[in-house]
Amino acid sequence: MLNLEAKTRTNKDIDSENIPAVLYGPGIENILLQVEKSVFEKIFKESGETLINLKVGDNSYSVLIYDTQRHPYTGQLTHIDFYQPNLKENVETEVLLEIEGEAPAVKTLGGTLITNIKELKIKALPKDLPSKIKINVSGLNTFEDFILVKDIKIPDGVVVLDNPEEIVVQVVEPEKVEEELAKEVEEKLPEVVEKKEGEKAEEE
Repeated sequence: MLNLEAKTRTNKDIDSENIPAVLYGPGIENILLQVEKSVFEKIFKESGETLINLKVGDNSYSVLIYDTQRHPYTGQLTHIDFYQPNLKENVETEVLLEIEGEAPAVKTLGGTLITNIKELKIKALPKDLPSKIKINVSGLNTFEDFILVKDIKIPDGVVVLDNPEEIVVQVVEPEKVEEELAKEVEEKLPEVVEKKEGEKAEEE
């Protein structure tokens, strides 16, 4: 488990080298914190959605980096939520998929690797949450080959909540790449429109 040190704070004692944060969870009161920016960025890249050990003074907490906020223009982190879960209850979250290996259909046939799903929705005890899940694409030999959600090797103790028949990765012929990308945009468009309509209704 990765270790991260944090200091308590008031609302006014944050400098440019630190990020304001809050720690909360069942059985504990909210604690206002600050963490060193450069140290947190490194831990965040390595940990993903797994538990980390957060040390605050003489106390240690097993926490998830539950949420982060960034400045809309600079992309700089502006706030962090640390959540201490009940270690005996399952947690639902999303985990990044990492592609490894090389697909022969890309190397020998000139195809393009298309990743339809970049994250998996999973459920597991906090101690079993993986930081990422790897997918080996070396078995994609033709344009007819693909990897489904159910084909992914999942760590013990982890349950996948996505549709098992959904295609995660495939290799597409060069002339069909634009068609596949356009299909992805079409699938996402109704969701965006529905959200905007809902926002308008709220404003009215």
